[in-house]
Amino acid sequence: MGPTIVTEFTPWASLTGGALIGLSAVMVMALFGKIAGIAGITNGALGAVVPMGRAPSDRNWRIAFLAGLVAAPLVYALIGGTVQQTVSDNLVGMALAGFLVGLGTGIGSGCTSGHGVCGLARLSSRSLAAVLTFMASGIATVFVLRHVLGGF
Repeated sequence: MGPTIVTEFTPWASLTGGALIGLSAVMVMALFGKIAGIAGITNGALGAVVPMGRAPSDRNWRIAFLAGLVAAPLVYALIGGTVQQTVSDNLVGMALAGFLVGLGTGIGSGCTSGHGVCGLARLSSRSLAAVLTFMASGIATVFVLRHVLGGF
């Protein structure tokens, strides 16, 4: 069997992260009247760079939001925090995972943040169906990778 994968219990970090995600979702809705779904924000920001019809007139906040996602862990590390992120070195697996996430985002008309954070808060039945689908898919994927294939 493969190596044992240990997942640490981090309630305070998780609570803080969840509160910040909720705060950002409320701010995006209050300030811009938009859903804080990363897929939609990224799509709108890329419209300014990649020819995909028309560039949205609100691309500046979208680019700033995405830059904040990249900058936040860097700033946290600079002030002395420890950023722990594990990314597989299996490039084929990562490419397949990225493709499947992108495909699911397109089919589901949104991502985990759009459906899971914002859609459920708005009591959207479509978002509930999406969340149940991607949670079941995630649980099945982790089970297969960790327990059937021996860890990745």
